[in-house]
Amino acid sequence: MNEGREFTGAVYIRKGFIEEVFEGPIPSSFLQSHESLDAHGKLLIPGVIDDQVHFREPGLTHKGEIYTEARAAVAGGVTSFMDMPNTQPQTITLDALEDKFRRAAERSLSNHSFYMGATTENIGQLRAADPHHVCGIKVFLGASTGNMLVDQPDALRKIFAIPQRLIAIHSEDEQTIRANLAVYKEKYGEHIPMEFHPAIRSAEACYKSTVRAVKLAEELDTRLHVIHISTADELPLFRNDVPLEKKQITTEVCVHHLWFDDRDYARLGALIKWNPAIKSVHDREALFEGLLNGTLDIIATDHAPHTLEEKKRPYTSCPSGAPLVQHSLVAMLEFWHREKISLPAIVEKMCHAPARCFRIDRRGYLRKGYHADLVLVDTRSNWTVNPGNILYKCGWSPLEGVTFTSKVTHTFVNGHLAYEEGTFHEEVKGSALVFNP
Repeated sequence: MNEGREFTGAVYIRKGFIEEVFEGPIPSSFLQSHESLDAHGKLLIPGVIDDQVHFREPGLTHKGEIYTEARAAVAGGVTSFMDMPNTQPQTITLDALEDKFRRAAERSLSNHSFYMGATTENIGQLRAADPHHVCGIKVFLGASTGNMLVDQPDALRKIFAIPQRLIAIHSEDEQTIRANLAVYKEKYGEHIPMEFHPAIRSAEACYKSTVRAVKLAEELDTRLHVIHISTADELPLFRNDVPLEKKQITTEVCVHHLWFDDRDYARLGALIKWNPAIKSVHDREALFEGLLNGTLDIIATDHAPHTLEEKKRPYTSCPSGAPLVQHSLVAMLEFWHREKISLPAIVEKMCHAPARCFRIDRRGYLRKGYHADLVLVDTRSNWTVNPGNILYKCGWSPLEGVTFTSKVTHTFVNGHLAYEEGTFHEEVKGSALVFNP
């Protein structure tokens, strides 16, 4: 399945790149002279590109590491990831950025890049970062780790005006969240029931922040990317009347905002506490419609592992986020089995669109001359998520107990067979992504 077409054929890989894509039968003489993998009956797609993960290294490696989370990603068909800056130390300097790239070069099975985090004081560092090397600048408009909350108008204008940079924003209005939190703390203290999370980190908080960001981006002609859209209210702020390549403002929706809704807090509680919050059935259905009609451009995960011990804390000290990168592709394929989305749409939103949105060099497609990032899926293989097959370092998943109808069987990264039927081949590591700004 590639570029909207489904056909029977084969891909020839040579020296890490796609040398040829064949349709129909392959000549027997060719098969006899080359090593081959018989994938009869399986679905072949480009590797998934996840533009938003938190792999926790350095400083928070009790939750996850580049090594462990990249392995989980590859087992889930994710061949490229872009990691967020709220680690310890924060990725707000060029030295911290290069430290992450060094770690990934040594330990990551998956291809990779890293965002630089914006503060009110590191504009010079942001300007000095190489746009061919760095996927983007991350701006937290709602509170985050350390000093990366940037909601002062003057500082935002300076960041949004940096040329040739993709600005990715976490968009929630901090004042609205604090006011909502105060109301619930007065009533419940520290032990606020988890079901009120979407009332505290409300649709209003998301909308107010996103309106301001979009207005500023339009004024300054900023290349803006709004991550993890979670509300129906925000959708009219974005366009679907032009191709992705012509959009200055793009959007992302995460798998958990499509999979869960506020009815699930009663069963899963803190395990589905994300920021922005999972919201109503109406919001979930509107996001799905926005995905299908082109308003939402990319599907990602916001993979953010925490330990179960941390998730057992009271509401006000319980961290937000959950692991998802191993299960994102099979979750979306489950929607295909339920006839909610087509196979071409899944491949577009998880493989093709991220490559175009970030202008990644020669990835995201099954094309001659492109890096051979490939995923084979058995679409008729039922399996259930359980502690024995969860690969995240934190050891749990909010999808535990869910039975999926599709299973990733093989993942190639740069032509190297990195994952095969539960076995990892770790002798070759992934590469740093290259961008064409």
